[in-house]
Amino acid sequence: MPPAELLAHVDHLVYATAELSQGVAEIERLLGVRASLGGRHPMWATRNALVALGPSRYLEIIAPDPDHSPRAGVRPFGLDSHGPSRLTGWAAKATDLEQLRAAATQRGVALGGVFAGSRQRPGGTTLNWTLTDPCCVVADGLVPFFIDWGLSPHPASTAAAGATLVGLRAEHPSAGDVREILQGFALPMPVASGTAPALIAEIACPNGRVVLR
Repeated sequence: MPPAELLAHVDHLVYATAELSQGVAEIERLLGVRASLGGRHPMWATRNALVALGPSRYLEIIAPDPDHSPRAGVRPFGLDSHGPSRLTGWAAKATDLEQLRAAATQRGVALGGVFAGSRQRPGGTTLNWTLTDPCCVVADGLVPFFIDWGLSPHPASTAAAGATLVGLRAEHPSAGDVREILQGFALPMPVASGTAPALIAEIACPNGRVVLR
């Protein structure tokens, strides 16, 4: 289990799936919690559903929006490629994203640009945020992108309840290199040597303590 300092940085985990209802059903079977619908992201032509993992963190189930094409050219999180649903990345809380991005660039870590995002909730309210480019993948998604919700309410406050994130760790063939990048952001996530990159979450839920990867 990682130190509590890491969990304080986690904003959300990203579970990528080919079709939203499929991903919602998979997570419901695993956790015993049915995700609440989130909304659409026009820039990336994606849509999502959410499960709260605490008062200020959540699991995002994200899938292509079949009715639209991405303005940015490609969808993030590998959604344009075929494959099984999986935990494909995570977002860390941050402020002053331009300064964070510039400091990372000086260390040789490319986070891409900083963008404004928005989506409309099913009830009609709009959430606004800024984030570093989720299409810019660092260390196979084990290094997070960063997000600032500004004055918007945090999505976890209205997401389906019943689950809690209790652990987050990773595996990677170049574990030492990944740990060094994470340490540059003061993110103490355990990274073990493994044959393939993997993000691994431990979640307490109605089905007990389960592992999602």
